[in-house]
Formats: sequence, structure tokens, C-alpha cells
Amino acid sequence: MHEVVIVVYDGVQLLDVAGPMEVFDAARRILGGSGYRVRLTSLDGNDVVSGAGARLGVAAPITEIHDVDTLVIAGGWGFSAAATEPPLIAQIRRLSARATRVSSVCTGAFVLATAGLFDGHRATTHWAFCEALRTKHPRIDVEPDAIFVRDGRIVTAAGVTAGVDLALAMVEHDHGATLARTVARWLVVFLQRPGGQSQFSTWTEAGACSDDALRKLVSEIAADPAADFSVPAIAQRLSVSPRHVSRLFRRELGTSPGRYVERARVEAARIRLESGRDGIDVVARRCGFGTAETMRRAFIRELNVPPSAYRERFATTAS
Repeated sequence: MHEVVIVVYDGVQLLDVAGPMEVFDAARRILGGSGYRVRLTSLDGNDVVSGAGARLGVAAPITEIHDVDTLVIAGGWGFSAAATEPPLIAQIRRLSARATRVSSVCTGAFVLATAGLFDGHRATTHWAFCEALRTKHPRIDVEPDAIFVRDGRIVTAAGVTAGVDLALAMVEHDHGATLARTVARWLVVFLQRPGGQSQFSTWTEAGACSDDALRKLVSEIAADPAADFSVPAIAQRLSVSPRHVSRLFRRELGTSPGRYVERARVEAARIRLESGRDGIDVVARRCGFGTAETMRRAFIRELNVPPSAYRERFATTAS
């Protein structure tokens, strides 16, 4: 019996816990009652209340947990408090030394990072927290677009439902693709989700500009992405040299002018694809790509999915 221990705390994300539990339970049932045993543990052994208000029953305090094959740290809005709880961090270090596999879901990555277990490893977390994880723990190689990352015995998942992807990958590793595929079908989910987590994120890389002229230009790009925003055109708008345009974008926005404009156009196209009924060709023209093929290549670069697949996944039911 493979022992799975999930560390929980007040404010934990319910799906971060329930998602992996359902995967392991489905695998156990398909295997005839063997395969996995899942237990929840908290620092003091008391039940915890999730961020959604549901009470989760805890099997034992973490100090009484000794047998563990897979250690999972769930994420949630209480992750900051959990990551700054020295007794909890100490117990996680103890259990990680015993475990065959150490993992996190969503912002649970911050708890393992505080324990020093990610140093020198690749990892991921919820798209909205990837930059914070990279900044706070610079020794971690953060992969912001990954749904889950396996680096040796360290396995991390992106936000919330990505815990299902993580657990399915574990089942596949432990028992093969046939069982993992059967579990995925039973739960009505993808065995391997198409695309990365950038398709779910809101484009926020631009940040704040300290340069007034560039701040105005950024607003113009967002308002009319189909306009000419080539480097020479931007240089003319700002009354600077093309070389200075590149330096300015790098300094203020952390990217090149071409990449920034492409991402702004992708964001504009995403909005049209989600809420409108215009054809792909029309969206491409109105968002500054010119052709549907140019837009398709940009979507693959930025979101790892083509526009047609993006619309199928995220268009409103009314659309």
C-alpha cells in the first residue's frame, strides 16, 4: 500500500486536497482496494477549515506521521502562515527525508521552498504566484507555463485543478499509462492537459512604467493593437532613435518592443475569441496580426495553444 500524506492547514484550497484524493481513490478502487492510502495531517492534528469553508478531517498530527511514500503540500490562501510556521517546516523536512516523492500543489510550493527542498530544482506554482516564488526563492528554477514539473523525486503542480494532473502523473509513474488513462476517463478529465498554464493566466507582465511617454504608448497599444507599432513607428511616436526604443522597453517592461506588441495583440485576440463570434481571420486582422496564420504562430508561442482551440475552451456559453 502506497502511503500518501497530504499536509493541510486553515485556509487550504479545497480542490488542492480533493483533486489528488479523488485520483488516488479512483486508482485504489480500480485496483480492487489496494494501491494507495491517503491521509490528511495538520500541525496539531486538529481538523482544518478550507478557504471555501469546508471542514476537512485530519487523521493525525504531523508529529505522529512516520510512514510516507508520497508527501503532498496543498496550497491555498493560508500558505503564507503555513510557510512561516517553524514547527511545521521542521516536520515537513523530517517527512521529506523519509518520502520517496515530495510534491506540492499550487501555493504549497512556497511551504516546500521555505523548507529548502526546492533549492537547485525545477518547480512551478499557480501562474499568478510564479514571479513571487522566483523572487523570494532565487535558487529555484521556476517554470511558469508548466502544468506540473517533475525533477527527480520533486514534483510540483500549477494552480488548483492542476493537482489532478499531478496525481494522474504519479499514478502513471507507479502503475502505468493504462491505469492512469482509466482513472482520467472515470473522472472525465484529460490524462495530459493540452497546452500550458499561460492559457489560463491574465497577461500582467507589463508592470508599471516610470517613463511617462512609454506609459502613454502602452495605453495606445492596448487601445488599438492593429496600428503600426513597429520599432521605427514607435521611435517616431516617442521622438527617439530605434536603438533607444529597444533599451527603453528592456529597462521599463523587461522585454523587447516586438515581444511586448505581440503579447498585447494576443491579449486583445483572447478577449475577442472568448466573448465574440467573429471568425479567426477577422480577429487576426482587427488585432494587428494581418493573417490567421500569423496569429496562430503567436498563440503557439505565447499560450502553447492555437486560437481555434483557445476559443473552444474559453468562449462563453452565450457565444
